[in-house]
Amino acid sequence: MGFRNATPVQQQAIPLILDKKDLIACAQTGTGKTGAYLLPIMNMIAATENRHNNTLILAPTRELAQQIDLQVEALSYFTNISSLTVYGGGDGIAYEQQKRSMREGVDIIIATPGRLISHLSSGLLKLDQLQHLVLDEADRMLDMGFYDDIMRIVSFLPQKRQTVMFSATMPPKIRKLAATLLQHPEQISLAISKPAEGISQQIYLIHDEHKVPLLTEILKTGDFKSIIVFASTKDKVKNLGKVFRNLGLKAEAFHSDLDQKERESILLKFKNKQLPILIGTDVLSRGIDVEGIDLVVNFDAPHDAEDYVHRIGRTARAATKGTAITLVNAKDKRKLDNIEKLIEKKIERMPLPERFSQPLTTEATAPGKPVPRSANNSKPKKKFWNKKPKSAGSKPLTE
Repeated sequence: MGFRNATPVQQQAIPLILDKKDLIACAQTGTGKTGAYLLPIMNMIAATENRHNNTLILAPTRELAQQIDLQVEALSYFTNISSLTVYGGGDGIAYEQQKRSMREGVDIIIATPGRLISHLSSGLLKLDQLQHLVLDEADRMLDMGFYDDIMRIVSFLPQKRQTVMFSATMPPKIRKLAATLLQHPEQISLAISKPAEGISQQIYLIHDEHKVPLLTEILKTGDFKSIIVFASTKDKVKNLGKVFRNLGLKAEAFHSDLDQKERESILLKFKNKQLPILIGTDVLSRGIDVEGIDLVVNFDAPHDAEDYVHRIGRTARAATKGTAITLVNAKDKRKLDNIEKLIEKKIERMPLPERFSQPLTTEATAPGKPVPRSANNSKPKKKFWNKKPKSAGSKPLTE
């Protein structure tokens, strides 16, 4: 597959997993963490005689589950190791295939929590002989409300097992989960990586009602072939998809209300460069691995500074170049401060086109001071993207 050297997380994790130690590892997407747990576990599976339902890997989204399964297929190509993905949203044929594979037994099951519970509760799937449990992106699973599901799944598993947990962040809730599930675990903590040097990071300080007009101008005039736009909510993702398409941009909204075939079709078109613009929430920042993304746009500044690193890490992968643009309004100024503190770098402020007018004053946006309300900077209506930009009198943001 072209791998010559182990990444830092692989160097540290592989020996510990081979020693059958429980492990909690803090490592973000793109560090080689999938290989860090797959390679040693597959090595142990290959040396095991009774391999019926040997390993369970839990993932927060079906896209990540599919991505892990592709890695299993690639790494195990010259072995007889088998795998099965279990997630909701498929058709009846896929469900029957899952049932047949479960009855016969497979080496590695990769699953999202919800659908797995239905199989366990029905008695169709037995995991009483499980040897290895892996929780990938555990922090994201907790953010999505899967704590109770995880604990229910664990109730079906033998107490004597190896448990490995990977998480991009290590908040108290993750440490609490680790204390519940792991036995005398080893710990690995790789500091949150700084954004790749190849990313040109840019900030536009701008009112909400000007975001869509500015972004439309950037997308239509810039030389970008593959673009991800991150928004804060599912509803905003849907609305942006409609607005961009109405403006003549080839864009698709990616969200949980789509059925499985629709999600897979959109991702496939994006990966094959048939779809230039993909719009989604933070699930996309960890759930897909697509080469050649040359622009990432934060339509909303992310709530957590670490999510900023994950988002813009979709571009400039493998020592390439890329651009990351973040649109920051008055109330997001503190989020910007936290981002710059984390990455230890001041991000370049980009000048607004003249038609977006003058910014708010520094004093008006200082922490703890209210932003003055006027006819031009009052709170925007919910569907601000349907408004035409004001050509004069309104005041865009400064620091």
